[in-house]
Amino acid sequence: MNTHLPQPSNSVQRTSAGGMPQGAPHKKTPMQWLADYRWVLLIAVADLLLWLFWPAQAAPVMRNTWDYFLEMILILIPVAMLIGLLEVWVPKQLIGKYLGRESGWKGMALSGLFSTAMAGPLYIALPIAGMLLRKGASPRNVVIFLNVWAAIKVPQLLVETKFLGPAFMLARLTLTVPSVILMGWLIEKGIERTGGLDIESDKQVAHRTGEA
Repeated sequence: MNTHLPQPSNSVQRTSAGGMPQGAPHKKTPMQWLADYRWVLLIAVADLLLWLFWPAQAAPVMRNTWDYFLEMILILIPVAMLIGLLEVWVPKQLIGKYLGRESGWKGMALSGLFSTAMAGPLYIALPIAGMLLRKGASPRNVVIFLNVWAAIKVPQLLVETKFLGPAFMLARLTLTVPSVILMGWLIEKGIERTGGLDIESDKQVAHRTGEA
């Protein structure tokens, strides 16, 4: 009589405590959705209260809210598509080589030059900065990228020269560039002292995208 029990197959997926296979994307709870969109909900509630109690002042406020919402949707959707393409097409090793911690002055120069030619509001740069961090760019270079986007874009410098004069533009640029570099260095050192950044990996981003 054969007393050997059948061994479990190695192909069986391990499950977590909740019964879900390990590594599978977890569904968000309603409270997590509320936490993710809390600012949108707060703005909607504020507009509703304003419409109920101060209807005369509500119309321009709600019109501005709607205009900003449409502007962000029209801008962020193409930006999200661009970031998705960059996540797939740009190798992590390439970003790490040219914008990583060992890139030195070359990485700082590339970060600044890349954002000087950009146009649009600063919130466009934030998801791009997150993608650069996930791909291995150093916090120093990402801070330089964001600050140059905010203060040293070429179109902005041209308008500044036209209305305030070249002397003012050059004086501000002379003070802004070293300030941006110093800020990037200080923030990177602060991040290193606190144990680094909690940045999602590419796999975590893919899982989170799959939950939607």
